[in-house]
Amino acid sequence: MTNNSSKAASKADQSSSKRDILVTGFPSFVARKLLEAIIAREPDAFVRLLVRPDYIDAADRALTAMEAPRERIALLSGDVVAIDLGLSGREYLEVIANVTDIYNVASIWFLGVERNQAYEVNVTGARNIIDSAYEMQKLRRLNHFSTAFVAGDRTGVIMEDELAEEQGFRNVYEETKYLAELAMREAMAHLPISIYRPSIIVGDSSDGEIDKMAGPYYLMNAIVNMPSMVPILMPGKGDKPLNLVPIDFVCNAMYTISRNPQTAGKTFHLCDPNPLSARKVFELVAQRAGKRPPVGAFPYRLTKLIMKFPYLERLTRNPRQFMDDFNQLTIYNSMNTMEALDGHYCPPFPTYVDRLVDFIKVQEIEIDLPLGAEIMG
Repeated sequence: MTNNSSKAASKADQSSSKRDILVTGFPSFVARKLLEAIIAREPDAFVRLLVRPDYIDAADRALTAMEAPRERIALLSGDVVAIDLGLSGREYLEVIANVTDIYNVASIWFLGVERNQAYEVNVTGARNIIDSAYEMQKLRRLNHFSTAFVAGDRTGVIMEDELAEEQGFRNVYEETKYLAELAMREAMAHLPISIYRPSIIVGDSSDGEIDKMAGPYYLMNAIVNMPSMVPILMPGKGDKPLNLVPIDFVCNAMYTISRNPQTAGKTFHLCDPNPLSARKVFELVAQRAGKRPPVGAFPYRLTKLIMKFPYLERLTRNPRQFMDDFNQLTIYNSMNTMEALDGHYCPPFPTYVDRLVDFIKVQEIEIDLPLGAEIMG
């Protein structure tokens, strides 16, 4: 962290304890859970939610369902991809005059999206947030929600301060989130920025809540809901670490780290420091569901080849991405995170797997949401 950003962070943190917070990406699952953490732990904070115009009604319903204190929340119809965040002149001037903290959650993760659309939301959106941050005289912290998968196809130990390591990317999500991080890294010389990289997000560790069936849920759902006599094959040996993190840990960790003035200018892996192997994860799911564990191992290379057939390629992008993660030996070093959280680490998977299984059993979770549902600009 440079002297400029250190001074900026220190000066802002000394000015006032009350925060005026801008959150982008609402009402996405991460933004909703982050808002819950903020309003539960910070009773005097005022939160401005930047919501795409076509999501205003959904955002209003989400706030009602959350029983959120509406006197502390403002819904702003705008978009990170637009100039001045798509706000009216009066709204934008009010934002830059008052906002002290930004949580930039807005992104598009859907793997079937065209590259230009992902680039617009993930990269242009991040740059627009940076441009607005430069104008905010009271800014204490810009918190950027990234992903551990900016590491792309790298294997081995990934350090939090590493980014551009000549890695390749398996999809436009990884590539565009990497480019967004590059922009944030460049701005760190002048702005108090923190970057957060979660690994594979799963449901809440307290009640299992999740909003979409993706990633490991393809196999978890099959284990929980398939008849016991139907054997389920592992897509590969399953001997690599499968790094899962519950959504509540991700949001609470991001909140806690963002309040520490010493964490500006740093990047944080929000990951399980002791992940289980993929096979062990799904054996535990089966055990807690009272079902047969996955058997054998369907050759990963053959599975990947089949999924690339022309008539299957688009339909299988999300499960294929999960299988890439499933079969890649990657370890995310979390020294910055462990120091910042001072012992409050990610809960071990065995301590909350029951809640994930119970939620899958009783809830109807959508598989492959409509495209617009993943674009929370």
